[in-house]
Amino acid sequence: MIRVIRVLVVDDEPMVCAHLRTILGSAGDIEVVDEAHDGADGVEAAVRSRPDVVLMDLRMPGVDGLTAIERISKLPDPPVVVVLTTFDADQYVLRALRGGAAGFLVKSTPPEDLIGLVRVAAEGNTVLSPAAARRLIAASADNQQARDRARRLVAALTEREAEVLTGLSDGLSNAQIGARLYLSEATVKGYVSRILDKLGCANRTQAGLVAHDAGLAGG
Repeated sequence: MIRVIRVLVVDDEPMVCAHLRTILGSAGDIEVVDEAHDGADGVEAAVRSRPDVVLMDLRMPGVDGLTAIERISKLPDPPVVVVLTTFDADQYVLRALRGGAAGFLVKSTPPEDLIGLVRVAAEGNTVLSPAAARRLIAASADNQQARDRARRLVAALTEREAEVLTGLSDGLSNAQIGARLYLSEATVKGYVSRILDKLGCANRTQAGLVAHDAGLAGG
């Protein structure tokens, strides 16, 4: 039996919602179960519809996407939130990732890629290309204090944990990290859990951002 990925779309443009509903509805394993047009309604819809993935616009009237992401991330067993954005170097995107979003996709993403990215997000993987992550970090106005904090956190990891974290910063899946480090996927999953705990991160995207802040990246 095919597992159907339940998706909530939150965007203040009804046409965008309709467009995404049409694209995602063409995939046999994805269903748009709800939509909302501002952040407050988005949080209510997340509670009501219990989606697996939320596609969240950031710039909306009333409660914006950043606030909604923070509220959704605090829900019991929260869904994966992926940011919808027009510009991938938008500073709001970086703030959203630090606030709990698992990644982002540009609204101009081709339909077939969009479907694939939703599947990737539903599996708990990062929806964020290494190049995009580097652009965001380069554009960030974060201060030296943030970089120092990241380096202190990373210094507490074992050598193997640091290697796995480097894989996360490169946007690799557990299977890809395992292939790089000659570890089983299950072993990598265990390392990722310990890394998230040690770094105090909610998901692998946040851990990857800590790695970038600390200057730990495989490239």
